[in-house]
Amino acid sequence: MYENIKFEVKEGIAYITINRPQAMNALNCDVLDELTCAFGKVEKDEEIKAVILTGEGKAFVAGADIAQMNQMDAVEGRAMMIKGHNLMNYMESIEKPIIAAVNGFALGGGCELAMACDFRIASEKAKFGQPEVNLGIIPGFGGTQRLPRLVGKAMGKYLIMTAEIIGADEAFRIGLVEKIAAPEELILEAEKLAKTIMSKAPLAIAAAKTAINTGYGLDMKTASALEIEAFTAPFSSQDKTEGMTAFLEKRAAEFKNK
Repeated sequence: MYENIKFEVKEGIAYITINRPQAMNALNCDVLDELTCAFGKVEKDEEIKAVILTGEGKAFVAGADIAQMNQMDAVEGRAMMIKGHNLMNYMESIEKPIIAAVNGFALGGGCELAMACDFRIASEKAKFGQPEVNLGIIPGFGGTQRLPRLVGKAMGKYLIMTAEIIGADEAFRIGLVEKIAAPEELILEAEKLAKTIMSKAPLAIAAAKTAINTGYGLDMKTASALEIEAFTAPFSSQDKTEGMTAFLEKRAAEFKNK
């Protein structure tokens, strides 16, 4: 079904691996289409509760496919950027947690793809950067917007305008990643995080992701109203009753996503 990615599901976790190691997993239009298809399956499959996204070989994603982009005119380039934006906006809209297990280079479009995930766990060997200005362009898959939101406006400008490549330690220091792991433990750490979140009430996790992503950047009054609405659905659920009853009875809750 897929030529550029691997997709498998184990114990409720979807593992999506970008599989173009000969091209350092560079994002071309076909990869973007396949990722969109894979995340469509994630959204619709009720058995899938979380996603781990990673890359095959030495790179997470070394960037967009420059060989393909070099042949594009402005109209074609814009169409590719829209395709990338649509994918990454879609990832943010999916109510299930998406974890980027950044195993190596996450540059340009790769850094942008990681930032569209809910969490980023980086290998000690990972490298991050937005080097597009070296090529006469700017980040085009959301980097000018997501990076400043994660690391602050001035640091976002610094990384984009200098094209500096940073390691995992610096990425952690500035808030670009949430955790660093030894290379051999990267997927294990991602699985631990996924399973921790999967043990919570699914409706509550979905509501929390929606409230945070939608409310972020809004004025506080509007965002507070949004939170009240997001709160209501899980509050009326069986999961809420089970969670609170289990707490009072001092036992583990058994959530049913209802």
